[in-house]
Amino acid sequence: MFAEGGYFMKGMALGGLFCLLLSLLGTFRHGVESGTDSHHHHHHVQAAGKDELTRLSDVQMQKLRNQVQVSCIIMVQPKSIVYWATALDTWSKHCDKAVFYTSESTKALQAVDLNEKDDWARMRKALKHAYENAGELRWFFVAQPTTFAIIENLKYLVLAKDPNEPFYLGNAMKSGELEFVSYDSGIVLSYEALKRLVRVFEDEDKCPERARSLWKLSEDKQLAVCLKYTGVFAENGEDSYGKGLFNSKSVGSLIADSMKANPNDVVAGCCSDLAVTFNGMSPNQMQVMMFGVYRLRPYGHDFHDLLVFNPPEGSDND
Repeated sequence: MFAEGGYFMKGMALGGLFCLLLSLLGTFRHGVESGTDSHHHHHHVQAAGKDELTRLSDVQMQKLRNQVQVSCIIMVQPKSIVYWATALDTWSKHCDKAVFYTSESTKALQAVDLNEKDDWARMRKALKHAYENAGELRWFFVAQPTTFAIIENLKYLVLAKDPNEPFYLGNAMKSGELEFVSYDSGIVLSYEALKRLVRVFEDEDKCPERARSLWKLSEDKQLAVCLKYTGVFAENGEDSYGKGLFNSKSVGSLIADSMKANPNDVVAGCCSDLAVTFNGMSPNQMQVMMFGVYRLRPYGHDFHDLLVFNPPEGSDND
């Protein structure tokens, strides 16, 4: 009897190991075998330098300014309603179109109710909805309500980029062999990248709606896996000096880090002047950021910006 019990336990253990092996193989297959160049490494997308802009005519500048419009896809849940309300009242006003997508309806704030609890399935539905309702919009910014974004700097980053080319950019990171853009810092997709993504959503073998392995990938990694099958890879958004524009930390945290690492040049070691996103702030801190970015001005000081991005018509933004 005891021998039979021992055989049973060994069988259970071997069965568990076998399932584990299958799961790992499944994860490996989705992470690497993409039908595209497996040796691809993400490159760096840099904002245009001032010298590049000065070579453009007024007509070209006007055309670029008018064509760079951003649709903001903001993923929310009722449990984060304070952040949701803060994003609604602050940076999202600067989007040409801002749509909040929720896991379930709430009477307090307006949003598209996707009636979906699973994070990845909900993001898929939101991206498909944004694509189907894009209109003339050609750039898409996916963010959480805990993110603070400076949309004008995002527009400047993609100003000279063609949205009919597949761009997938932000804070590019690597997990094993998978390169992905961090969700915490915000994700930027061009129209072509989003079109390819929506198309691959129809292929459950390449881009399943539900996880098939023991370890569930986060939404940003799932997104990277699906895009990889379409030949679209993560790219790091940087300024003309090579400094990252998408931050997963707050300004305060970045300054504290710089004070330790660069005590003689804290500001230069902290953040880019053209930073697009920050994260990890309280709702009150986000309101303070709004004041510092859009309202506080030194009298008599002119930054001589070559471009002005006007707010959406009828917007009450700052």
